[in-house]
Amino acid sequence: MSYGLSRLIKNLLPHRLFYRALLIVAVPIIVLQLVITIVFFDSLWIKTNKGMTRALVGEMKTFIVAYDNGKYNNNDLSGLFSIYLDLNVNYKKDEFFKKPQKNRWFSPIDRSLRRELKSNIGIDKYWFDTTSYKSLIHINIKHNDGYFEFFIPKDRVTSTSARMFALWITLPALLMITIAIIFLKNQTRPIVNLAKAAQSFGRGEDVDEYRPSGAMEIRQAGLEFDKMRKRIVRHFNQRSEMLSGISHDLRTPLTRLKLQLSFIKDKDLSKKMSLDIDEMEKMLNEYLQFTSSTYLEKDETFDISELIENIIDKYNNKNISKKLIPRVYISGRKNLIKRSLNNLINNSIKYAKKINLQLLKKNNNLIITIDDDGIGIPENEYQNVFKPFYKIDKGRGDSKSSVGLGLSITSDIIKSHGGNILLEKSPLNGLRVKIFLPL
Repeated sequence: MSYGLSRLIKNLLPHRLFYRALLIVAVPIIVLQLVITIVFFDSLWIKTNKGMTRALVGEMKTFIVAYDNGKYNNNDLSGLFSIYLDLNVNYKKDEFFKKPQKNRWFSPIDRSLRRELKSNIGIDKYWFDTTSYKSLIHINIKHNDGYFEFFIPKDRVTSTSARMFALWITLPALLMITIAIIFLKNQTRPIVNLAKAAQSFGRGEDVDEYRPSGAMEIRQAGLEFDKMRKRIVRHFNQRSEMLSGISHDLRTPLTRLKLQLSFIKDKDLSKKMSLDIDEMEKMLNEYLQFTSSTYLEKDETFDISELIENIIDKYNNKNISKKLIPRVYISGRKNLIKRSLNNLINNSIKYAKKINLQLLKKNNNLIITIDDDGIGIPENEYQNVFKPFYKIDKGRGDSKSSVGLGLSITSDIIKSHGGNILLEKSPLNGLRVKIFLPL
């Protein structure tokens, strides 16, 4: 149960660092403001309004008692209460004084008036209206064969400090949250920049000189990433230079062997040795391409629909069908993508008669599907065929036609672009190759 609750809380919380940090800053401020507001309204504002309402009802009751006493002239009494207590009152002889009362239960003024009038005047002997006049309260109180009509300023029963309090408690909170948002943006920007640099470098893209910034911990992580990036780039450069030297050193003796073979009188032996040398040369060339291809080309934005169209047209094969969505632009190394698609189509042509290519977009991914009706690949070999120099001897034709690097190179190219490649059973009963590339 605790695991389920923990998972529910994790799902409810925001996933991005900026919003989590903002939540950590904003929630205490908002909770504190709410607590202060509740305490203020409960302890000060509501109790103050209750006291002011009670005093007002007491003054009205005093006026009625003095009016009944008869010691004072009624007009003079009304004038005194109007001047000194701000109570404008008239006595009207009319038994039907009641009007439909609007019970506004949400209004603190109405609740306080209703409670005090009920306890001091009587439940059926009053009527009041707080909405018809902007700054006055209209109260009628039944008396003998008529009623007293009071017009009282609203500030006699409510404190005007509530609005000022709400203003002063809201504006600082908004100001603090705004400042927190600005600071959090500045703190999370270096992390976002570091993530983008790592993502670009992971795809094999050229990363400009990365400058770590932000807090000490983020700066340290950025410095370590930059050191790692430079070490990896240096390693690949050294590897490329070493392989370039190896290729030069190996091709020279292979060329000499080819020349010497022409002087061998046994033509059958010469032919066999020549085939072995050709295979060695082919293996060497493919290996060099496999180890150095990914990091030699620069990124560019290109139309992959047009690229696939041109590749298919180049084969001029009626058995290749296509279903492509037009004008799909991606950023990557165009020649490497072209090479990986050529590898896959060449494999399909080699082992199948009917080939179908499909290009579609789904969410933020581009999906390229290549189906054929060939002999396919056993399901337990789907992962093995992506290993360098791995060949399936059974059912995949002449082992000398390939050195087992085609799918390895293709997988390496696709993954260096942040994508993925999967093998499945084709609807044409052959092999289906699915390529996923991020847009």
